[in-house]
Amino acid sequence: MPQQWPAADIARMILDGFDDYREHFRQITDGARARFEQAQWQETQVASAARINLYEEKVGETVGRLHAAFATEVLMDVSNWPLVKSAYISLIDLRFDDELSETWYNSIFCGLFSHDLISDGCMFIHTTRPSLRRARAAQTRTYKPHGQLSGMLTSIFADYRFSEDYADLAGDLRRLEVQLRENLPDWVCKDPELSVELFSSVLYRNKGAYLVGRIYTPDEQWPLVIPLLHREGRGIQIDALITDEAEVSIIFSFTRSYFMVDVPVPAEFIGFLKRILPGKHIAELYTSIGFYKHGKSEFYRALINHLANTDDQFIMAPGVRGMVMSVFTLPGFNTVFKIIKDRFSPSKNVDRATVIEKYRLVKSVDRVGRMADTQEFADFRFPLSKFEPACLEELLEVAASTVSVEDDTVLIRHCWTERRMTPLNLYLEHANEAQVREALEDYGLAIKQLAAANIFPGDMLLKNFGVTRHGRVVFYDYDEICFLTEANFRHIPQPRTPEDEMASEPWYSIGPLDVFPEEFPPFLFADLGQRKLFGQLHGELYNADYWKSLQEAIRAGKVIDVFPYRRKGLDNE
Repeated sequence: MPQQWPAADIARMILDGFDDYREHFRQITDGARARFEQAQWQETQVASAARINLYEEKVGETVGRLHAAFATEVLMDVSNWPLVKSAYISLIDLRFDDELSETWYNSIFCGLFSHDLISDGCMFIHTTRPSLRRARAAQTRTYKPHGQLSGMLTSIFADYRFSEDYADLAGDLRRLEVQLRENLPDWVCKDPELSVELFSSVLYRNKGAYLVGRIYTPDEQWPLVIPLLHREGRGIQIDALITDEAEVSIIFSFTRSYFMVDVPVPAEFIGFLKRILPGKHIAELYTSIGFYKHGKSEFYRALINHLANTDDQFIMAPGVRGMVMSVFTLPGFNTVFKIIKDRFSPSKNVDRATVIEKYRLVKSVDRVGRMADTQEFADFRFPLSKFEPACLEELLEVAASTVSVEDDTVLIRHCWTERRMTPLNLYLEHANEAQVREALEDYGLAIKQLAAANIFPGDMLLKNFGVTRHGRVVFYDYDEICFLTEANFRHIPQPRTPEDEMASEPWYSIGPLDVFPEEFPPFLFADLGQRKLFGQLHGELYNADYWKSLQEAIRAGKVIDVFPYRRKGLDNE
């Protein structure tokens, strides 16, 4: 055993692992441009899943290298890990991704030690970065029209070029100028100090590319997003110009896959996004560009800060109690916490391991704006005083293997967090006629878009969907999801005899993956008016042939377009 405990060597090996992860992350991300230019949509989906899985793979490799390089009694002496943290800080101070490297260090520590040993002395519960970071400029390009919007737009797209030509650049630019004038007050377009600032790197996601920035004068600003599409065989199309903050917020939604974008200085880019989307928490913004582990760190810091500075208490979430999950929330914190019950309803043919597998699946698939992103946590510790007694009593009753009380602390061994939404069934109870129609229209679109992305929700009851603050219907209960191509959609066989028709049990065999869409209407809607309206809006969902046609398209390799913005004069779906 060496005379001096090797804190610096351990810190260096942890950072080397981070550099390896970052290099592989960059390689996958940098390939996004070529995949967009070559219309490699299936490869895009594979790359997206690979980049998500990369973090845990590289953490495992780094933990393995540490065990191989250092004696167990040296590496696992937690009393000396404050020295490792100190040495690590000195290594990351000049980095441009220093906040991400703190989260990486935390992941390595948790990979080595029990969560019982977590402390701010050994790891970065609170960040050290804001007090140490030097000011850095975000990499942006600024354009000034000087009264000539068309000239400014021409300059922008002279800078943002691809290996594929624009299909109709002149026509697109004329359309963008019209949209810009429609979107902004007339005086703004004439302001001599009007400027457009765009992030230098293009953001890529699914089949789209996005220019992101802002339009501003000395007194006001608007977010700006310009989506681009590659129409195979027809070149690049400039699809829209978006300046509405709510629409831009949806583009960066927690229901979307993560962008791929070259971000040399992550904190500065997040600061730039935060200025144009002040309603977004930085945790969500980090997550939106693929740094979901750091998003998780920022979420946790916001949570403990909220608990420390408010009288908020955990309560059971409103809505019908789940058959598999128990869900609780903080009224002042826009999140729900979901834990797996010890015993499921007899109607649920799943076990705990399957539920965990389903929830983890959601992280790696294209959520097409219709499934809430989740974060998985282990060994949450909260003050006992932060739980409403009835909430804690219910959690201890239904999930005693996951929730326990230790002195004045509540330990939650495993849970997921999701954005809180209004359950669709509750929303409909208080909605007016127009709102009911809108919600049911969007509910059907949600099911169709998930299906076209090869996701079958399984349990499509209204209570398993939520309504966001922007009025979008989103699926959030994942214990029965599967790939659409795994389900066996069938028509109900014709009864053979009058006795078959009157029988209380089906006269035909039913396999574990069989789905009979004709059974959906009474299953989904107790309200006859809603049942009839949904049939008018989305009656094809009751036909097995519709679902089979989607399966055939998916097996043929088709990747659908689901646009996260309104397309003026075009079918949004």
